[in-house]
Amino acid sequence: MILMLALFIALILGIIAGCLTGFLPGIHINLVAALLFGASSMLLLNFPPLALVIFIVAMSITHTFVDFIPSIFLGAPDDEAFLSVLPGHEMLNKGKGYEAVILTLYGSIAAIFMILLLAPVFILFLPKTYNSLKLIMPFILILASFFLFYFDKKSRLLAVIIFFMSGILGIASFNLGLADPLLPLFSGLFGSSSLITSIMKKQKIPKQKITKLKNIKIKRKSIVQVLVASFIASPLCSFLPGMGSGQAAVIGSEVTGDLDRKEFLILLGAVNTLVMGLSFVALYSIKKARTGTAVFAGKIIPDLAAGDLYFILGTIFLSGITAFFLTIFLARISVKMLFKVNYSKLSLVILLFISAIVIYFSNFLGFLIFFVSTFLGLACIFLNIRRTHLMGCLLLPTILYYLL
Repeated sequence: MILMLALFIALILGIIAGCLTGFLPGIHINLVAALLFGASSMLLLNFPPLALVIFIVAMSITHTFVDFIPSIFLGAPDDEAFLSVLPGHEMLNKGKGYEAVILTLYGSIAAIFMILLLAPVFILFLPKTYNSLKLIMPFILILASFFLFYFDKKSRLLAVIIFFMSGILGIASFNLGLADPLLPLFSGLFGSSSLITSIMKKQKIPKQKITKLKNIKIKRKSIVQVLVASFIASPLCSFLPGMGSGQAAVIGSEVTGDLDRKEFLILLGAVNTLVMGLSFVALYSIKKARTGTAVFAGKIIPDLAAGDLYFILGTIFLSGITAFFLTIFLARISVKMLFKVNYSKLSLVILLFISAIVIYFSNFLGFLIFFVSTFLGLACIFLNIRRTHLMGCLLLPTILYYLL
């Protein structure tokens, strides 16, 4: 009874924490998970290890729902939601920012049920195939990278250059002894670069329309296409190192054919939640963590039992359902708040806030990485290159790790 109460409290607190990390730019779930792990020796005196893991899982899943709000409304994404900036802002500029958020929610809520369907497959087949895959892992990652280049027909050479530049930056970040090298790296590549663009354009947001859910209609063909794309790409990116939701979305969209703006936003919501949820299943089945929060969950309980996984899957389901309705509420509030502030000034405040976060947690070297990565992100924006190629900051170090 005491255990169930502790798990329930952890679930509620995790959902609240996920809302905060998703809603506030610069406060990443990896940061909160790191702080939690740092205090785990003290917390474990009063709470069971599973409660801490449940908190991390609930926070992570909730975050994948909520984090599209700052991405679409403010152009301040984290590393999971960065691809939503372009189609999201296009809809925002047409007064349909709220609808853009809802479309990502449709994808995320569908992903919750897909995780439950895919979990048994992961558990049964992944341990049997992973060791074989591990031997050819660098070649799979190289092939995936070339796959992304191939479909960027308009700027293939520039895409390759950006990929290797971000890869070199990633190698430098991981070898500077930073506590969280991804914080300055991703904050610059995908966060501050978007904010600076908004400030430079002195962007003014048109009046937004809050459309009723029943009026946001999706074609049956679009739903099938998005689900197929998610099923193809997300499982692959859930256990391959250096592959995340950004690559999953691009691979899935290219395999199934060109997606329109609405379909791509649904796909982003789906793969964002799928990759996160399946990373905890992968942690159980192959004892490997493929997301930052899964890493800390694995440190708290190094060897997850079957019973632990059942609680984790239950947490994924409950937090996902709850997050769906909470995000609708937060999106409505965001629409109303957006017109009470100057958008350019708000972007500047957020940029300064993220910079302060980077300096505080990553010191001068981290801020230097943040500064360089910001310019690399701006180069992508001004050259009109897909920012998925910036994920070379993870892919290239991982490929070299396996080859060397």
